[in-house]
Amino acid sequence: MFSAMLGEAWHAMGANRLRTFLTMLGMVIGVGAVVLMMAIGQGAEASVKRSISAMGSHLFVVLSGPPRMGGARTATGNAPSLNVRDANAIGELYGVVGVAPVTMGKGQVVYASNNWNTDIIGTTAEYMDIRGWGLSAGYPFSASDTRSATRVALLGKTVVQNLFGEEEDVDPIGKTIRINQRPFVVLGVLDSKGQTLDGRDQDDTIIVPLTTAQRKLFGNQLPGTVRQIMVQAESDNVMSMVEEALNSLLNQRHNIREGADSDFSVRNLTAIANSAAETARTMSLLLGAIASVSLLVGGIGIMNIMLVSVTERTREIGIRMAIGAREADILMQFLLEAIMISIVGCLIGIVIGVTGAVLVSVFTQAEVIISSASVLIAFSVAASIGVFFGFYPARKAARLNPIEALRYQ
Repeated sequence: MFSAMLGEAWHAMGANRLRTFLTMLGMVIGVGAVVLMMAIGQGAEASVKRSISAMGSHLFVVLSGPPRMGGARTATGNAPSLNVRDANAIGELYGVVGVAPVTMGKGQVVYASNNWNTDIIGTTAEYMDIRGWGLSAGYPFSASDTRSATRVALLGKTVVQNLFGEEEDVDPIGKTIRINQRPFVVLGVLDSKGQTLDGRDQDDTIIVPLTTAQRKLFGNQLPGTVRQIMVQAESDNVMSMVEEALNSLLNQRHNIREGADSDFSVRNLTAIANSAAETARTMSLLLGAIASVSLLVGGIGIMNIMLVSVTERTREIGIRMAIGAREADILMQFLLEAIMISIVGCLIGIVIGVTGAVLVSVFTQAEVIISSASVLIAFSVAASIGVFFGFYPARKAARLNPIEALRYQ
């Protein structure tokens, strides 16, 4: 019985192919849009989460220099107001498990006939642990390298590719490169970190001992000063306490009077990262919600066409009832037609959505994630809409008076 109804519904759909296609077009567009938008949104969310993971956990960065100088806004990190002694004092605070003073700049790097301009980070051995940054080859520099201002370096993947990429058989470990005309021995190659939240390539980096950067690369007008201090807290539970202690300690060490502007700034990188992740998650849901409006429009289209179909087939309904069809049979007949239109449109929409997501990934290099959950949600919602919007026309058809239906012209 059910198979006969299914065949009849399929026949009714084929009787007017153009109208059927136009009816399901709303579902095609709606499902395709939902799959595509959710793929883009989930890709963006995954990219943000990966950047957060690469950054490290429970991190603060203390930047030197006031946010304002002489009434004018300045870039933090420029004025030399922090020093290594500040970092040592911060390391004694309760809840702090790691501290790394940092100075940085740009440098021209040369190996053989290849050269590359990249970021140079001068820091201590603890920096690698704080950032959760491992090595794919070689070994890190030690505290003794920092004390001795040894000319050793750790290279990011991007730097390795640009200096050694054309010579695939060359192992960078142990090779001598020149940074700003000074020779450095390559100790290790950093694991790939990818991009930061602002799109900067973290792998386009060279890490050297702090004292080496200060004395032999960038120079230092005030010995011991650094541009920033990376601080790692013990856990999320002590983040607020550590932030308050950081401000109190540095204000005291720098003799900052109460109410006066500090000559440093403390930024909670974990809070910033979590905010970015929440924004990406919200955008993903918003994109899906906007695309879902198309499904609603498609459902209304199905209801309108089914109402027209009921009107056109009134005499047919009357004949069916006259030869013994029950209300439930008529209801099921028209409901099956609405569901089939919805499901076929949904399947076509899924194919279009997945294809669109792949094309977006290929042509824009943006990350997209086509999850089975998003496809299943789109399919379920589309089928539900077919039932919801198809029920009223089907119910109207089932409740027609057989005599009145037979008289309908």
